[in-house]
Amino acid sequence: MIRIEIPQLSDLAALTAVAIETFIQSHGHSASEKDVNNYLQANYTEEIFKSELNNPSNVYRVLFFENEMAGYSKISYNQAISAVNSTRICKLERIYVLEKFHGQGLGEELFNYNIALSKANGQIGIWLFTWIENKRAVRFYEKMGFEIVGSHDFRLSATHTNPNHQMYLAF
Repeated sequence: MIRIEIPQLSDLAALTAVAIETFIQSHGHSASEKDVNNYLQANYTEEIFKSELNNPSNVYRVLFFENEMAGYSKISYNQAISAVNSTRICKLERIYVLEKFHGQGLGEELFNYNIALSKANGQIGIWLFTWIENKRAVRFYEKMGFEIVGSHDFRLSATHTNPNHQMYLAF
């Protein structure tokens, strides 16, 4: 059974653990272990997630599969980009599913949930950055209808960046 819910403070430890694990699974090999660990310590702590969950600009959802947290997402409304002439588009900041749940359609389920939520909140499109070497993610987004509209260097550390596609999907 699949459930998608607004995370509660009681989910904080599990959300942080899933976020760290999925980041390592997706990006852990993109830089040195030291750079990845420093990035995680600076951006993926329970305190940071608690602060973000309390910020109304952040729309988090957690995905449960058979009562186990399997992934999560974060979107932000009204995040304009230069490639699109509108302010009514949202940014998909994060969408991750643990590897052990891949191939079960859970990522698509969470993605479609976020699209419906975005449309219900007056958004006309959604955009994101994705690491160009994360071929699985790039294929997924292309399958969902995204187009590459630009590029971005994601700063992982003071000495390391990862090239990203900027992708957009109009509703």
